[in-house]
Amino acid sequence: MARVPAMTGRGPEGWDVVVGAASEEVAGIARRAREVVRGVMPDAVEEVDEGARLLGFTFAPGTYKGLVVGLVLHARHVNLMFAEGAALDGGGLLEGTGKKARHIKLRAAEDAADPRIAALLAEAAARVRDRLAAG
Repeated sequence: MARVPAMTGRGPEGWDVVVGAASEEVAGIARRAREVVRGVMPDAVEEVDEGARLLGFTFAPGTYKGLVVGLVLHARHVNLMFAEGAALDGGGLLEGTGKKARHIKLRAAEDAADPRIAALLAEAAARVRDRLAAG
């Protein structure tokens, strides 16, 4: 069985490093997006992969196996990356062509407040919980 790579830089100090390296605009977008994700998935564990500039929200800490979504900081925007986004009906919000992941580009903090994003987060979290429960 292939080993799933571990997340690195766990904890709030890793998040501070990632956000601290971003512009004020991107940091603001990331903070707002984090609030939205936490509001929908308060029981998810936050893990940081500093090298990937990723804050992941997972139900299986220590691996990417239980990853639901991640915030990936870029120079001018934040990607809200859905680990199993290809299985979701994003109503035109989701971008990408990967086999599994899809993302939403957040270009302003208020973009994260779109109620369709909260609905997608809830659906994605339920899918991952169900998959993990099934073994």
